Amino acid sequence: MALLEKIRVKMGIFITVLIAIALISFIIDPGTLQSAISMFSSKNDVGKMNQQGITYMEYVKKLENLKNLQQAITGTTSLDEQSQQAVEEGTWQTFLKDLVYMPAMEKAGIRLGDEEMFDMVQGRDISPVIINDAVFRGEDGQFDRSRLTMFVQNASAEPDGILGMYWNFLQENMETERLFTKYSSLLAQSNIVTPVELRKIMEDNNITSNVSFCLTPVSFARDTTITITQQEIRQYYEAHKHQYRQIATRDIEYVVFPILPSPEDIALAQANIEKVYDEFVASDNLRLFLARNSDKPLDTYYYKKGELSSVSAALDSFAFSATRRSVLPPYKENDFFRAARIADIKQLPDSVFVHHILLQRSNKEEAAKVADSLIAILNTAPGRFQELAAEFSADKNPNALPGVLGWFDGQAYIPGMESVFEAPLEKLFTIETQYGLHLVKVTQRTRLHKKVQLAVLVKEAVAGKETYQAIYSAANNLSTQSRNLEEFNRVAMQSNLMVIPAMGITQDARTISGYEHMREMVRWAFEAKYGAVSPVISVDNKYFFVAAVNGIHEKGTATLQEKQAEIESILTLEKKMERSYQQIREELAGHTSLESWAEATGRTISTQTAIAFASMQQTDPKFAGAVSAAEEQKLYGPFKGEIGVYVFRVDERQDGAYYTENDALQSAAYYSNVQIQMVPMVLQESAKVEDNRARFF
Repeated sequence: MALLEKIRVKMGIFITVLIAIALISFIIDPGTLQSAISMFSSKNDVGKMNQQGITYMEYVKKLENLKNLQQAITGTTSLDEQSQQAVEEGTWQTFLKDLVYMPAMEKAGIRLGDEEMFDMVQGRDISPVIINDAVFRGEDGQFDRSRLTMFVQNASAEPDGILGMYWNFLQENMETERLFTKYSSLLAQSNIVTPVELRKIMEDNNITSNVSFCLTPVSFARDTTITITQQEIRQYYEAHKHQYRQIATRDIEYVVFPILPSPEDIALAQANIEKVYDEFVASDNLRLFLARNSDKPLDTYYYKKGELSSVSAALDSFAFSATRRSVLPPYKENDFFRAARIADIKQLPDSVFVHHILLQRSNKEEAAKVADSLIAILNTAPGRFQELAAEFSADKNPNALPGVLGWFDGQAYIPGMESVFEAPLEKLFTIETQYGLHLVKVTQRTRLHKKVQLAVLVKEAVAGKETYQAIYSAANNLSTQSRNLEEFNRVAMQSNLMVIPAMGITQDARTISGYEHMREMVRWAFEAKYGAVSPVISVDNKYFFVAAVNGIHEKGTATLQEKQAEIESILTLEKKMERSYQQIREELAGHTSLESWAEATGRTISTQTAIAFASMQQTDPKFAGAVSAAEEQKLYGPFKGEIGVYVFRVDERQDGAYYTENDALQSAAYYSNVQIQMVPMVLQESAKVEDNRARFF
């Protein structure tokens, strides 16, 4: 039981951690996972990989298995949003592993033998999946082989239990991690850097130039003298079509209607708290009173100074300056009215070190008799606690000495054992929890602090029925009066409503412009036609949204219409560049030096030092390349760069030695690692991965 509790306390959303370890060499941005292209997929499939469809039932079965394991380990009956998303992503990664990555590894000849697997668990090459698991760490925080051995023994004894399930999960992750490590190593070793390449990298960094130049930048201002024809746009599109591959996205415009309380609702909340305030002040049973009259029940946690600031600075200030008879009168903070009383004040430690003997008997009376007998023995021989725990306790934790539960604090303890924080040191007593009857002893505790249990009467000002209907009516008017995008914007403007754009929404998006839980809005946007206006969409009972679709971008190659404005802008800049280039070319015809041309045309000469071919990321790359190839003391230009037209002269060239062979090797290793990080995307494109989860979840 204690072992399971330790896992639950320390592991958190462990699935996220383990999957991250298993895919350690393939960590990529989640958006990249959707970049693979596939043209067809069954509408009933959650996805498709290597021509194999993943049915809804297959996906849900794996999802439920992973979800059940997560719940069993964490001891919860439901998952929070973060854990649910981790499980969903973990399920998808499992399919990617089985249908995409593993076949590629097998094709590359990657294998894992029985001896290797044994060595990862019991030999000299323990898997990082195990080493990084908190369950197998000793008191010093380091990996403890004995804990692993005991865990495996317990898991083997109960293969269908939680520990057995967890061990199977670990083994699968160990195997996956090792195969991925081998595959990554194979790819890394295939990136060979020759001596010629090393020398070139060093030259590109060590040979630098000091340059004098004039830059005539291209203006982005509108120029009516430049005309771009539709034929030019189409020709450019056809030549660059391969650059316009995209995932499916939608552009929308929306209006948000926050569901906020009206002044009347706020006044009602104030009246409600004032109506019961006197009874709150006089009540002898604060727990019962708050259960009946407050929006929040009694908080049984004991706070030390400063901890209440996250709830309310006023509460924290009151709690540690008030006496037991003091009362904080009603005050308003945001949409909450609060009043407070001191429920209790105690001197308590932050943490205690707990030992126990867990007695699980067929009936409580039998367990109590055994506890009395053990107390009698331990009162005369306290040193036998560990011995008796080993013999009588139902808690057989392989990762701790018999009878040791360890440190408890206010956030991590076994439910039902709250009284250990007040227990005298070394005194035996019994506690009953859901696990059975515990014979308990506290042997250590941290320094005592003044801690306060605060009774807070809360009345939240919420939108009443009339307010709710009025806000909904305003949203519904926008929706019903707008038959298309143009009318949506017109009605919004007439009603003084702010229209907010949201561009590039992906099919699996969960948030839009910072608003969470927007799946219904996203689904609507992907099902709607261009210009369609949504019905009123409610989110978390906090907001109403009305949206209109103003852009549809399907997966595949962007259409000419989608890229029209972008291409027109590019061609306009190119024509401006060409016009500037021709003008400067004519001007230079009568000049032999940079200075004479600059003086004649009123231009300013700039200088830049230490330009290297490898410094293209810090400056205009075309300019850096031209400078690196130019001769010294010779006039060059005009030259088209990325941002304008250059005329330049290399004043001095220097050959340094600060960039060493070791630097070159590190640079090559960096780019090799970047290439490896792209492998998942390449494999998914090759496997024509189709991700349709957003249709169902």
